[in-house]
Amino acid sequence: MAQRRSLLAVLLLACLPAAASLAADTKPATDKDFVAYAQPVIAFTHADIVDGTGHKAAHDQTLVIDKGRIAALGKSSRVKVPEGATVIDARGKTLLPGFVLMHEHMFYPAGEAAYNEMTFSFPRLYLAGGVTTMRTAGTMMPYADINVRDAIARGELVGPDMDVTGPYLNGPGLPIPGVHVLSGVDDAERTVNYWADEGVTSYKAYMQITRAELQRAIEVAHQRGHKITAHLCSLTYREAVDLGIDNLEHGFFVASDFVKDKKPDTCPSGAAVQKSLVDMDPSSPEAKALIKLLIDHHVALTSTLTVFETFVPGRPKAAQGALDLMIPEVRAQYEAQWNKVQGSKTAWATLYPKLAKLEKQFVDAGGTLMAGTDPTGYGGVVPGYSAQREIELLVEAGFSFEQAVHIATFNGAHYMGRDAEVGTLAVGKRADIVVIDGNPLKDTAAIEHMPLVFKNGVGYDRHAILGAMSNTVGLH
Repeated sequence: MAQRRSLLAVLLLACLPAAASLAADTKPATDKDFVAYAQPVIAFTHADIVDGTGHKAAHDQTLVIDKGRIAALGKSSRVKVPEGATVIDARGKTLLPGFVLMHEHMFYPAGEAAYNEMTFSFPRLYLAGGVTTMRTAGTMMPYADINVRDAIARGELVGPDMDVTGPYLNGPGLPIPGVHVLSGVDDAERTVNYWADEGVTSYKAYMQITRAELQRAIEVAHQRGHKITAHLCSLTYREAVDLGIDNLEHGFFVASDFVKDKKPDTCPSGAAVQKSLVDMDPSSPEAKALIKLLIDHHVALTSTLTVFETFVPGRPKAAQGALDLMIPEVRAQYEAQWNKVQGSKTAWATLYPKLAKLEKQFVDAGGTLMAGTDPTGYGGVVPGYSAQREIELLVEAGFSFEQAVHIATFNGAHYMGRDAEVGTLAVGKRADIVVIDGNPLKDTAAIEHMPLVFKNGVGYDRHAILGAMSNTVGLH
């Protein structure tokens, strides 16, 4: 028996080097592995620049980063590259500001009204997609969002700076177990105050809220120096504007203003809302009056074309890279639903292009449009890919590429009061920069070729992040 134990010990010892080698080979990537550039002084030379202001692109530009800030930006013939700088030859590349997206989430649909929190994958994937600042626009796990935000701020985790929105402010009728049901106006006040004390910095009203509850929530949020947005149904846009709302989500896709005989504080059926929007004439006095009301009261709209596109037959499936990020169960669920949409006869084929163009009409009239991607629906919207797609869809809706970038960068930064730091490429601002291989001004799809994303002057390898996050979305 002793001899057998001795032989076993020898065999185990012999296996240890191989086991150690295997463990080293399969060691998971860390955030440090994603860093491609961390030098204090970096110069991009001969780049095309879309600066986020909405102005025309500038060509043959040199941009210098010094200790996380943009130290110089201008014609390459005029900007001197500092001695000792790390030089990146940016010929054939386009630089954009880091995206500031306003309808994001840290959760993802797992099916059966369950939404799993993606605290591991989503911060990294958002950054890999060019998002350097974001608002969560609603949460199922507020403490998780707060803790992730704080870990990013402390430099313990890579990801965008986060404006954490509190739990949904909603009345009864939503079949999602993760959403608190307000019991009345006092509960609306208590909920806003509680989560403000816990550290959230914005709020979102949801589909079944009453006018009285929304009024109280707006008053309390504004007293705390915070803003409130809404995805509405029980209230019309006009009612929310009259109550003092700051922002409305999803463009005009969820407006119940045009439903005939709508009952107060009650959601019409989805079919009734769709029919009213199909019948609505964008050039009608009613549509123009609603747009004017929004503009006159400085209410911003958030475009989320990415999620609505998933309901339109004939629209492309999620990018292969996005599919590779999903766990098998979620991917199968998504593909089954996508196939079902392709074979359906639906009002979305009419609604989508009409309401996308209405967002352009809103901006042309002087309205403020921001961008978000909303990774909900049935799962086709995945961080890492969705930000680029939102910009492509804005261009498809009639915006120039420069306008689309302005919507996805400066407008969100300005709304959140962060535009002195982020949202445009300018001397003195934080070096949050998206690098594109190619010219998206000529071919918007070039935005999908994004090798590097800089945040605070540190350059991250997009493909390294995507590779490390494979098979995570839907799980963690």
